[in-house]
Amino acid sequence: MKKWKISEYDKNTVDKLRRRCDLMPLVLKVLNSRGFDSVEAIAEFINGSSITDPYEIKDMKEAVDTINTAIDDYSLICIYGDYDCDGVSATAILFSYLENIGANVMYYIPERSDGYGMSISAVEMLAERDVKLIVTVDNGISAIAEAERIYELGMKLVVTDHHQPLDKLPRAEAVVDPHRADCPSKDKNLCGAGVALKLCIALNEGNTDMIMEQYSDICAMATVADIVPLKGENRTIVKTGLEYMKNTENYGLDHLMDAAGVKREQLNATTISFQLAPRINASGRFGTPITAVKALLAEDEEDAEMYVETMVTLNEQRKKTESEIYNAIMKYLDAHPEELCRRVLILAGNNWHLGVIGIVASKLTETFGKPVILLSIDKNRVARGSGRGVKGFDVFKCLLAANGEDGLLDHFGGHEGAGGLTLSADRIPEFTKRVYRYTSGFPTMPTAVVECDLTLAPEDLTIENVKALSVLEPFGSENVRPLFVMTGAVLNRISSMSQGKHSRLELTYGDKQISVAVFGKAPEELFYPAGCRLDLAVNLDINVYNDKESINFRLVDCRYSGIDQERYFNARDCYEKFTLGEELPSSYIKVITPTRDELVRIYKVLSALGQTNLDSLYARTIDRSMNLCKLNIIIDAFVQTGLAVYSPSTGIIKLLPAQHKVDINSARVLEELRSRS
Repeated sequence: MKKWKISEYDKNTVDKLRRRCDLMPLVLKVLNSRGFDSVEAIAEFINGSSITDPYEIKDMKEAVDTINTAIDDYSLICIYGDYDCDGVSATAILFSYLENIGANVMYYIPERSDGYGMSISAVEMLAERDVKLIVTVDNGISAIAEAERIYELGMKLVVTDHHQPLDKLPRAEAVVDPHRADCPSKDKNLCGAGVALKLCIALNEGNTDMIMEQYSDICAMATVADIVPLKGENRTIVKTGLEYMKNTENYGLDHLMDAAGVKREQLNATTISFQLAPRINASGRFGTPITAVKALLAEDEEDAEMYVETMVTLNEQRKKTESEIYNAIMKYLDAHPEELCRRVLILAGNNWHLGVIGIVASKLTETFGKPVILLSIDKNRVARGSGRGVKGFDVFKCLLAANGEDGLLDHFGGHEGAGGLTLSADRIPEFTKRVYRYTSGFPTMPTAVVECDLTLAPEDLTIENVKALSVLEPFGSENVRPLFVMTGAVLNRISSMSQGKHSRLELTYGDKQISVAVFGKAPEELFYPAGCRLDLAVNLDINVYNDKESINFRLVDCRYSGIDQERYFNARDCYEKFTLGEELPSSYIKVITPTRDELVRIYKVLSALGQTNLDSLYARTIDRSMNLCKLNIIIDAFVQTGLAVYSPSTGIIKLLPAQHKVDINSARVLEELRSRS
């Protein structure tokens, strides 16, 4: 079960807003639950911001003057990009613009194996190629040593970036980064491609419309992919870019949408996130990012199609490798269930592909609600890792603490939500120990939370209300697709979809009969009995079939109604501490020790069910004396004495046929409880 946080709206405020604007009630409820309490604030959000004067960004004039001088001298300019979707898109935008106005220009992007950002070796290689000016996009703000080397070699540097600067800025003719402490620009949320777009506007003497028409489609893709907040200028870039993208003149982007099966009339930010950006990123993860750049810069359809086909193939490899690593980890966790009791999951494997361990870490965080650090050990016994966090747990601070004064890590960096690190494989045990020591400082470890906008009433479920939610698009960071809670829906039946690959929950919600798809789960993997009451977290949109419109419910999470989640998670925390051998008050030991009657009761429930999952068993057996920690201990006792098998990765419990009489008191977990009482 996941923890839910449900916001609510103020009915009086919504009623006042309804009298002053023509937005549908459900839209206003969502907006008010997100903090909007005036018509003016709502109008500003929905309409977005105009693209502001690029010269508001510090050093923009110096950047333009330096680049124009190089153009006039026909000096060789190198666009130095990055291998992710944002860096690739920024490279394509700035290179295309400069080439179109007659500049002598090339581009360079490091491979993922070379690491992020600038390197001395790359700088020296560019000098040998007679480059006179390097312009970075989506990197460079921390390239202090590399910048000095650039000037030692007689070149010049212009930095354009959107990452947080260090205390010292690199030596350069201009450092264009909205996050500079002395930068007066109001909108600090641009991605790397957004900064490059505004540089092009400045180079184009402020002609915003022409640049937006030519490049906003690529910039929109980068903005969504880089998960920057979709508000202010970013919202305008994405809204405008999506419109141009529907009829894009970019051959590569056009073929990419065809290859991904994108329906142009349904194109939105979600399409970019799940269908376009992964294929762009696959080039940098499994091949070379140059493939993606060449696709976006292709000047004929044949070349574009060839590069896109390569990207599609690489993306299939990415998905296969990602699945293999994820499944291997799940198998390991089933064999070592105590690892799931750790406050941070730290797992290492030999030669895990560096291009996907970050994605796998994100999936594991989503599955288990915990921070995750994955480490891939290469043949030279060097471990490179990627970490993902949850709200309230800062990954960068954790790595900083683990690095210590002695510099345990060779390299590390990141921010609150994610981080990367490199260290000797021999140091992994010490690194693990330090991370666990750091997490012990949290009285209660933060866990992932499903953020919900509001609880739906049955009368909210109208075609008009759901269609009106489109005014809130584009959805993305800090403007996510609305997530609604439906409480106490009665399950009528579970039916099969796609020959058993997926399932459909058929429910009654108030006076409404609704159908909710559950993807990736066969009916036999769902353990909800008919007649039970469920709480659902869902996204809503409109489905059109044979010209008939209906509400489509996309399930994000589902759980039994009436469960006290604070009690549930407190008991889970207690079980994890007990399993790891941490000290617990004697009063806790008494509360989590099962009686013989409780052991028999759970055994009888399992006998009747044959197979179920932890949350279903919990919902069926919970009472004042039973808690999740005690239930987990009972399951452990059954597993340790051969009465049952349990998969911690899936939560599925299966009772085994009794082969002989079992002394349940011989279970190690019960002996441990007796020793602590």
